[in-house]
Amino acid sequence: MAMNMVKRTISVIGGSDVDSESIRIAHEVGAEIARRGVTLVCGGMGGVMEAACKGAKENGGTTVGILPTDYKADGNSYLDIAIPTGLGYSRNFIVAKAGDAVIAINGSAGTLSEMAIAWFSNKPVVSLITSGGWAERLAGERIDVRREDVVYPANTAEEAVQAVFTALDWD
Repeated sequence: MAMNMVKRTISVIGGSDVDSESIRIAHEVGAEIARRGVTLVCGGMGGVMEAACKGAKENGGTTVGILPTDYKADGNSYLDIAIPTGLGYSRNFIVAKAGDAVIAINGSAGTLSEMAIAWFSNKPVVSLITSGGWAERLAGERIDVRREDVVYPANTAEEAVQAVFTALDWD
């Protein structure tokens, strides 16, 4: 398949145990990704991942879950494609690598690892400032002193997805 035919992807990362505001934001991010015709990739479980998938599915989007477990049935009910890895937290590497960019919503240590992997992979990392967790803490900050780039801060789902489109020079 020619490179320009490959479907665009955005990985949405964030915690499985988050507050209702993070769920609302994740739902909006998933919806915005779908409205722009981009495939949503995530860790496939609950919380931010499930809410983002639900938002995408309600807006005609495609969702992919990179599961930490051995079974497709463990994924959330809004996945089009469930990829069981049996890798536990090591699947975070795949989640971060699978997206052309990463959007972080809230999140704890797993989200932090995905943000770092995306950074090492030279992928844009966008954070929802109002969502809390590592996303809030790193919004507008440098992840590492070896580069000058920062985690793109966003206040809304639309700003977050637009930051990806701008960073990647997508039409």
